[in-house]
Amino acid sequence: MGEQHEDQEHGAEPARPPLSKARAREMTAGLREAMDDVRRSVAVLAARVHDAHAARVWLPLGHSSWESYCAAEFGISRAQAYRLLDVARSLTAIHDAVAAGPGTSRTRDSDPAAAAALDYGLSQRALSAVSGRTDTVAQLITRRLATLAHSGLQALDEPTVRVVVRQAVRDVRTAPSPPPAGPPADPALAELRHVVDDLAATTHQLGELMLEVAPAYLSDTAAADVLAPLCEQIGETLDHGLAARRYAMSGDRRALSGTVL
Repeated sequence: MGEQHEDQEHGAEPARPPLSKARAREMTAGLREAMDDVRRSVAVLAARVHDAHAARVWLPLGHSSWESYCAAEFGISRAQAYRLLDVARSLTAIHDAVAAGPGTSRTRDSDPAAAAALDYGLSQRALSAVSGRTDTVAQLITRRLATLAHSGLQALDEPTVRVVVRQAVRDVRTAPSPPPAGPPADPALAELRHVVDDLAATTHQLGELMLEVAPAYLSDTAAADVLAPLCEQIGETLDHGLAARRYAMSGDRRALSGTVL
């Protein structure tokens, strides 16, 4: 009795009978629906923030700025007000890149930002993190969609576009800092570095193609089975293709050691 009373004082819930598999599936479906609702709400909010800021909605209401408008009308901080703009900016850039892609115009609905966040499942944190590099994200999405469309190996349906967008956002978030820009004094060394940089850039593009066909969650062994026909088709060795894939994932040129460089 003493232990039971102590559990009740600490808020412990009474033991429940085990769930049936059917009930567990039902609860999981409810969670999934709630998560979709959250993403949909974020997307709709971002779309409306974009429209309101573009229309300078604060001026007719007598506010001096976006941040003062948000503080007075919604009680949110300056940081929150500008975070909403970051999310809206990222979603707009992503939607524009996808809508301009080959064969993807029919995969979007009439609400660009809502479609983007709902379809891709992008979090506010991820969108805010890339808001200062939306050009880079958009270029990456455009290039990868074009590569897939031209390869003819994969249809540009909703799931494929979703993977491309999410991976592009992830890659930009995790991209390593660029190396120092100072050129070497020796002209021969400078020319050699230029050649190596060009080769690395070309190999990175190849790696992006490999990642679209064999996503990053696959091991090298599993990826090899998927990539072998592609490498044979484009005239690359499988070792080269796998090394390029590792380089595209890591951004570390050491992934190319012994195969490309």
